[in-house]
Amino acid sequence: MAIAYFYFHAELNHFLPRHHKQVKISHFFEEKASIKDMIESLGVPHPEVDFIEVNGEYVNFSYIVSDGDTINVYPISARGNIIPSISVMPEPLSIIRFVLDIHLGKLATSLRLLGFDTLYRNDYEDEKLAQISHSQARILLTRDKGLLMRSLVKHGYYVRNTNPQQQILEVLQRFDLFKLISPFQRCLRCNGLLEAVDKQSIIDHLPENVRCLRRQATQIQQFQRCQDCNRIYWKGSHYERLQQFIDGVLNSQKGE
Repeated sequence: MAIAYFYFHAELNHFLPRHHKQVKISHFFEEKASIKDMIESLGVPHPEVDFIEVNGEYVNFSYIVSDGDTINVYPISARGNIIPSISVMPEPLSIIRFVLDIHLGKLATSLRLLGFDTLYRNDYEDEKLAQISHSQARILLTRDKGLLMRSLVKHGYYVRNTNPQQQILEVLQRFDLFKLISPFQRCLRCNGLLEAVDKQSIIDHLPENVRCLRRQATQIQQFQRCQDCNRIYWKGSHYERLQQFIDGVLNSQKGE
């Protein structure tokens, strides 16, 4: 029986059982396999890995593990200290778009509020999510590491936090998105783009209290409509709460 020695660095330890965290792992095997398959058999999804060092040399996912190999596996955060000659992570997407699994509905809403193209449905099967991520070049965000291990998934990330307010900050920081925030551009319900519309053109679709309101006239003269589902938006009582959320996100970048 052959043996290989694995060491997972930094946040990759999140995926390991307690007795494997921050220690050298002795992995016994009989049949030769790619290093990608071995890494995932130990619990770490391939989209989380940035570069791999074997016996002092950088390798790609196709490397076949040999008896006695010493293997260091690094996440993208390790690039602050190391510049690898080979990375297993695909080139960054030129357009940032997301697809989210069933566990991340509130995160999907927050991403849409901040202007990011975000697909989410609570009836997407895992296979469908992987297909969408692959065919549409979308980053798959998930709380299911098994889903992230599907071979179709090239761009993906396991969201660590369970608190929705922390999740949005985590994703923005991981993909360096603060400068791309453009609030109130997308429908919170369907992800469609919003367009400005004249009040008279949609007056029959407004609630009675909005149609008849005369106070705060400046606020209720500004309306947007989703180009896909026709949902109408205006600066109602909810607007201040949403703006406070956006301000909190932007201020977090400044360390406030």
